[in-house]
Amino acid sequence: MMPDDVLTLVWAGIVAFAVFTYVVLDGFDLGVGILFPLLNDHGERGTAMNSIAPVWDGNETWLVLGGGGLMAAFPLAYAVVMPAIYTPLIAMLLGLVFRGVAFEFRWRSSRGRAWWDFAFFSGSAVATLAQGIALGAILQGVTVTERAYGGGWWDWLSPFTLLCGVALLFGYGALGACWLNMKTEHGLQKRARRIAAFAGLGLIAGIVAVSAATPFLAYAYYERWFAWPTVMATAQVPLLVIITTAAYFVTLARGRETLPFLLALALFALSFLGLAVSMYPYIVPPSISIWDAAAPASSQGFMLVGALILLPIILAYTAYAYWVFRGKVGTDGYH
Repeated sequence: MMPDDVLTLVWAGIVAFAVFTYVVLDGFDLGVGILFPLLNDHGERGTAMNSIAPVWDGNETWLVLGGGGLMAAFPLAYAVVMPAIYTPLIAMLLGLVFRGVAFEFRWRSSRGRAWWDFAFFSGSAVATLAQGIALGAILQGVTVTERAYGGGWWDWLSPFTLLCGVALLFGYGALGACWLNMKTEHGLQKRARRIAAFAGLGLIAGIVAVSAATPFLAYAYYERWFAWPTVMATAQVPLLVIITTAAYFVTLARGRETLPFLLALALFALSFLGLAVSMYPYIVPPSISIWDAAAPASSQGFMLVGALILLPIILAYTAYAYWVFRGKVGTDGYH
């Protein structure tokens, strides 16, 4: 490879890392919101909300980094993808706004608390569903005409994209339940453990359904997964999913606290790896590769200096926040 090609791969890795980190970090706090209707009373909901209060807004830093990195390092991909998913993207942002407002106002309005609880749940669910639909819309292929989006307003809506949205709802729900299992005690912890098992079943069903449908979206996907001899390598991904799934349910049944959460994260990592297998080297399937969409090497090199400074800082303060607020959350809201 030429140095410019390596630089493009580095930036693709940075954007992918930011997106994955956002998914797993903001995923569990969105999951807590999705589970709100399944929690019994104001006390349980307050404890669940307090468990994510110190970290939820910092988790969204990675969404900004992923989107900003895509725009700066791969401007053509950004210009093509954004019009293709405007509707789910706007729905996601509105959901995050409703959820953020509800997070603050729920504690200050006892009379309207039920409405704010609903806003927190619906904002979390809408944002999650929109993220899954947007991912499905990109994966099923984006129409490109003369280096611009050439599709229609409703191209993002299909049975496959809705399937991806529902699968992500169960996935974030499983992450949120495992987080509560790890961070809470007594009745709420037991309820979270039961929900984690149910949501885990939905997550696995979603992974299987999306994985079964993806190779038939385009011949290139089918070839990447099943062509010989690459099938010998790609077959390891579903095998690891099976092993991780078994470990997930065994640890839940044994009452473990931290392991189910880590295994749920592993399932997301394996799903992300499967997505990379399907899409690489395209950033906008089926026609724009990461090299086609890349900014000039001089621009990528200049931005990389800033990224190498900022990324360790973001990782450090994120790790510090989780370390400070480690441990259980009591019913009084304190760690």
